[in-house]
Amino acid sequence: MKRQYLGDSKDSFKWDYLHFLVEALGYRRLKIAWVMSADDGGSDGKTAPELFPARKEILGLCHQLRAERDAGLLFGLPATTGAHYTVSIHDGGDADHGNEAGSFFAGVEGASEQVLFLDPDNGFEPERSFTHRHVRYADLDRLMSTVPSDAVVVVFQHHRRKKFSDDFARIRERLLSGYSSAVYWQALMFVCLSSSPEGIARVREVNREYARQHPARVLE
Repeated sequence: MKRQYLGDSKDSFKWDYLHFLVEALGYRRLKIAWVMSADDGGSDGKTAPELFPARKEILGLCHQLRAERDAGLLFGLPATTGAHYTVSIHDGGDADHGNEAGSFFAGVEGASEQVLFLDPDNGFEPERSFTHRHVRYADLDRLMSTVPSDAVVVVFQHHRRKKFSDDFARIRERLLSGYSSAVYWQALMFVCLSSSPEGIARVREVNREYARQHPARVLE
Protein backbone atom coordinates (compact mmCIF):
# COMPACT_ATOMS: atom_id res chain seq x y z
CA MET A 1 0.00 0.00 0.00
CA LYS A 2 1.00 3.64 -0.35
CA ARG A 3 0.98 6.24 2.40
CA GLN A 4 -1.25 8.40 0.21
CA TYR A 5 -4.02 5.83 0.84
CA LEU A 6 -3.85 6.14 4.61
CA GLY A 7 -7.14 7.36 6.04
CA ASP A 8 -9.22 7.30 2.84
CA SER A 9 -12.64 5.61 2.55
CA LYS A 10 -11.12 2.20 1.75
CA ASP A 11 -8.90 2.52 4.80
CA SER A 12 -11.99 3.34 6.84
CA PHE A 13 -13.62 0.11 5.64
CA LYS A 14 -10.39 -1.83 6.24
CA TRP A 15 -9.82 -0.88 9.87
CA ASP A 16 -13.48 -0.87 10.80
CA TYR A 17 -13.93 -4.42 9.45
CA LEU A 18 -10.73 -5.81 10.94
CA HIS A 19 -11.53 -4.29 14.32
CA PHE A 20 -15.03 -5.78 14.18
CA LEU A 21 -13.65 -9.20 13.21
CA VAL A 22 -11.05 -9.35 15.99
CA GLU A 23 -13.55 -8.16 18.60
CA ALA A 24 -16.36 -10.46 17.47
CA LEU A 25 -14.05 -13.48 17.53
CA GLY A 26 -12.78 -12.45 20.97
CA TYR A 27 -9.17 -12.67 19.80
CA ARG A 28 -6.12 -11.11 21.42
CA ARG A 29 -4.01 -10.14 18.42
CA LEU A 30 -4.19 -8.35 15.08
CA LYS A 31 -1.02 -8.77 13.04
CA ILE A 32 -0.49 -6.69 9.88
CA ALA A 33 1.84 -7.68 7.04
CA TRP A 34 1.89 -5.11 4.28
CA VAL A 35 3.93 -3.96 1.34
CA MET A 36 4.56 -0.25 1.88
CA SER A 37 5.49 1.33 -1.45
CA ALA A 38 6.24 4.87 -2.60
CA ASP A 39 3.43 7.33 -3.33
CA ASP A 40 2.76 7.87 -7.04
CA GLY A 41 1.49 11.45 -6.96
CA GLY A 42 -1.89 10.39 -8.37
CA SER A 43 -5.37 11.21 -7.20
CA ASP A 44 -6.02 7.86 -5.49
CA GLY A 45 -6.40 7.98 -1.73
CA LYS A 46 -8.30 11.26 -1.56
CA THR A 47 -11.79 9.97 -0.78
CA ALA A 48 -13.15 11.07 2.60
CA PRO A 49 -13.20 8.32 5.25
CA GLU A 50 -16.87 9.10 5.93
CA LEU A 51 -17.84 7.58 2.56
CA PHE A 52 -17.74 4.31 4.44
CA PRO A 53 -19.94 4.45 7.56
CA ALA A 54 -17.34 3.25 10.06
CA ARG A 55 -17.70 3.77 13.80
CA LYS A 56 -16.76 7.28 14.88
CA GLU A 57 -13.53 6.19 16.60
CA ILE A 58 -12.30 4.60 13.35
CA LEU A 59 -13.20 7.74 11.40
CA GLY A 60 -11.25 9.83 13.88
CA LEU A 61 -8.22 7.57 13.48
CA CYS A 62 -8.51 7.81 9.70
CA HIS A 63 -8.45 11.59 9.86
CA GLN A 64 -5.26 11.35 11.92
CA LEU A 65 -3.75 8.96 9.39
CA ARG A 66 -4.59 11.35 6.54
CA ALA A 67 -3.08 14.30 8.36
CA GLU A 68 0.11 12.65 9.61
CA ARG A 69 0.72 9.85 7.07
CA ASP A 70 2.11 7.81 9.94
CA ALA A 71 1.20 4.12 9.76
CA GLY A 72 2.49 3.72 13.31
CA LEU A 73 -0.75 5.29 14.52
CA LEU A 74 -2.37 1.91 13.90
CA PHE A 75 -0.68 0.53 17.01
CA GLY A 76 -3.21 2.68 18.86
CA LEU A 77 -6.25 1.16 17.14
CA PRO A 78 -7.32 -0.90 20.18
CA ALA A 79 -6.93 2.02 22.58
CA THR A 80 -8.87 4.27 20.19
CA THR A 81 -11.81 1.86 20.23
CA GLY A 82 -11.54 0.76 23.85
CA ALA A 83 -10.58 -2.78 22.83
CA HIS A 84 -8.13 -5.15 24.52
CA TYR A 85 -6.33 -6.81 21.62
CA THR A 86 -2.84 -5.81 20.51
CA VAL A 87 -1.60 -4.74 17.07
CA SER A 88 1.76 -5.82 15.64
CA ILE A 89 3.35 -5.30 12.24
CA HIS A 90 5.37 -7.94 10.39
CA ASP A 91 8.86 -6.75 9.52
CA GLY A 92 9.55 -8.32 6.15
CA GLY A 93 12.33 -5.99 5.10
CA ASP A 94 12.31 -3.78 2.02
CA ALA A 95 9.64 -5.04 -0.39
CA ASP A 96 11.25 -3.11 -3.27
CA HIS A 97 14.27 -5.40 -3.07
CA GLY A 98 12.44 -8.70 -2.74
CA ASN A 99 13.19 -11.88 -4.65
CA GLU A 100 10.97 -12.24 -7.71
CA ALA A 101 11.04 -16.02 -7.17
CA GLY A 102 9.44 -15.53 -3.78
CA SER A 103 7.05 -13.22 -2.03
CA PHE A 104 7.22 -10.51 0.59
CA PHE A 105 4.69 -12.63 2.49
CA ALA A 106 6.64 -15.91 2.38
CA GLY A 107 8.04 -15.47 5.89
CA VAL A 108 4.85 -14.41 7.67
CA GLU A 109 3.79 -16.59 10.60
CA GLY A 110 0.43 -16.87 12.33
CA ALA A 111 -0.47 -17.53 15.97
CA SER A 112 -3.35 -18.75 18.09
CA GLU A 113 -6.28 -16.37 18.62
CA GLN A 114 -4.90 -14.02 16.00
CA VAL A 115 -6.23 -12.29 12.90
CA LEU A 116 -3.34 -12.08 10.44
CA PHE A 117 -3.93 -9.43 7.79
CA LEU A 118 -1.96 -9.66 4.53
CA ASP A 119 -2.03 -6.31 2.73
CA PRO A 120 -0.24 -6.41 -0.65
CA ASP A 121 -0.28 -3.72 -3.31
CA ASN A 122 -3.18 -5.36 -5.16
CA GLY A 123 -3.97 -8.80 -3.77
CA PHE A 124 -3.61 -12.40 -4.86
CA GLU A 125 -1.18 -13.31 -7.62
CA PRO A 126 -2.86 -12.87 -11.04
CA GLU A 127 -3.33 -15.62 -13.60
CA ARG A 128 -0.26 -15.05 -15.76
CA SER A 129 2.40 -13.18 -13.85
CA PHE A 130 3.26 -12.06 -10.35
CA THR A 131 5.82 -10.11 -8.37
CA HIS A 132 7.01 -10.39 -4.79
CA ARG A 133 4.35 -7.79 -3.95
CA HIS A 134 1.48 -10.23 -4.60
CA VAL A 135 0.20 -12.84 -2.17
CA ARG A 136 1.15 -16.17 -3.75
CA TYR A 137 -1.00 -19.27 -3.44
CA ALA A 138 2.06 -21.36 -2.62
CA ASP A 139 2.88 -19.06 0.31
CA LEU A 140 -0.71 -19.23 1.52
CA ASP A 141 -0.62 -23.03 1.34
CA ARG A 142 2.49 -23.07 3.52
CA LEU A 143 0.96 -20.57 5.92
CA MET A 144 -2.35 -22.45 6.22
CA SER A 145 -0.49 -25.68 6.96
CA THR A 146 1.22 -24.08 9.96
CA VAL A 147 -1.32 -21.70 11.55
CA PRO A 148 -3.42 -22.96 14.48
CA SER A 149 -7.02 -23.89 13.72
CA ASP A 150 -8.27 -20.83 15.59
CA ALA A 151 -6.18 -18.35 13.56
CA VAL A 152 -7.80 -16.34 10.76
CA VAL A 153 -5.89 -15.04 7.75
CA VAL A 154 -7.39 -12.07 5.88
CA VAL A 155 -6.12 -11.06 2.42
CA PHE A 156 -6.67 -7.65 0.80
CA GLN A 157 -7.95 -7.85 -2.78
CA HIS A 158 -8.55 -4.81 -4.96
CA HIS A 159 -11.14 -4.94 -7.74
CA ARG A 160 -9.79 -6.68 -10.86
CA ARG A 161 -12.28 -5.69 -13.58
CA LYS A 162 -14.58 -8.61 -12.84
CA LYS A 163 -17.41 -9.14 -10.40
CA PHE A 164 -16.17 -9.87 -6.92
CA SER A 165 -18.32 -13.02 -6.89
CA ASP A 166 -16.51 -14.30 -9.99
CA ASP A 167 -13.11 -13.26 -8.66
CA PHE A 168 -13.75 -14.97 -5.34
CA ALA A 169 -14.87 -18.15 -7.11
CA ARG A 170 -11.63 -18.20 -9.09
CA ILE A 171 -9.54 -17.48 -5.98
CA ARG A 172 -11.20 -20.46 -4.32
CA GLU A 173 -10.36 -22.67 -7.28
CA ARG A 174 -6.70 -21.68 -7.03
CA LEU A 175 -6.37 -22.02 -3.25
CA LEU A 176 -4.36 -25.11 -2.41
CA SER A 177 -5.71 -25.48 1.11
CA GLY A 178 -7.95 -23.88 3.72
CA TYR A 179 -11.57 -22.75 3.92
CA SER A 180 -12.73 -19.31 2.81
CA SER A 181 -15.29 -16.55 3.07
CA ALA A 182 -15.23 -12.94 1.86
CA VAL A 183 -16.71 -9.52 2.50
CA TYR A 184 -16.61 -6.62 0.04
CA TRP A 185 -17.63 -3.01 -0.49
CA GLN A 186 -17.24 -0.99 -3.69
CA ALA A 187 -13.73 -1.74 -5.08
CA LEU A 188 -12.32 -3.61 -2.09
CA MET A 189 -12.68 -7.23 -0.92
CA PHE A 190 -11.27 -9.06 2.10
CA VAL A 191 -10.85 -12.81 1.69
CA CYS A 192 -10.83 -14.68 5.02
CA LEU A 193 -9.11 -18.04 5.37
CA SER A 194 -9.13 -20.67 8.11
CA SER A 195 -7.48 -24.06 8.31
CA SER A 196 -10.62 -25.59 9.83
CA PRO A 197 -14.31 -25.76 8.84
CA GLU A 198 -15.28 -24.76 12.37
CA GLY A 199 -13.05 -21.69 12.16
CA ILE A 200 -14.48 -20.46 8.88
CA ALA A 201 -18.03 -21.09 10.16
CA ARG A 202 -17.36 -18.59 12.95
CA VAL A 203 -15.93 -16.09 10.46
CA ARG A 204 -19.01 -16.43 8.23
CA GLU A 205 -21.25 -15.63 11.17
CA VAL A 206 -19.19 -12.53 11.93
CA ASN A 207 -19.25 -11.47 8.27
CA ARG A 208 -23.03 -11.82 8.11
CA GLU A 209 -23.41 -9.69 11.23
CA TYR A 210 -21.03 -7.09 9.84
CA ALA A 211 -23.02 -6.92 6.58
CA ARG A 212 -26.25 -6.47 8.56
CA GLN A 213 -24.77 -3.36 10.17
CA HIS A 214 -22.84 -1.94 7.18
CA PRO A 215 -23.21 -1.62 3.38
CA ALA A 216 -20.73 -4.47 2.83
CA ARG A 217 -21.76 -7.77 1.19
CA VAL A 218 -20.72 -11.32 2.03
CA LEU A 219 -19.52 -14.15 -0.23
CA GLU A 220 -19.63 -17.64 1.28
